[in-house]
Amino acid sequence: MDLKKYIRNIPDFPKKGIIFRDITTLIQHPVAFSETIEIFHSRYKTKHIDIIAGIEARGFIFGAALAYKLGVGFVPIR
Repeated sequence: MDLKKYIRNIPDFPKKGIIFRDITTLIQHPVAFSETIEIFHSRYKTKHIDIIAGIEARGFIFGAALAYKLGVGFVPIR
C-alpha cells in the first residue's frame, strides 16, 4: 500500500515555502492507519521496548496505537 497517497500536502502552510503534511486523511482511512501501525510494529517489535512516550498531537495518535500493538504502556507528553 502506498501510504503517501493518504497524506495530504498543503502548500504554503503555515507560511509561504512550507508544505504541511496533513495526516488526518491517513488516520481517517482505517486500512491505511492500520498499515501504518503494522509498519511501526514490525520495526520495533524486537527492540525490547517497555513504554512508548508520545509527544503531543501526532505522537498521541500513533504512539498510543503502537503501544497497544506492542503490549506496552503509553505516556502522553505535552
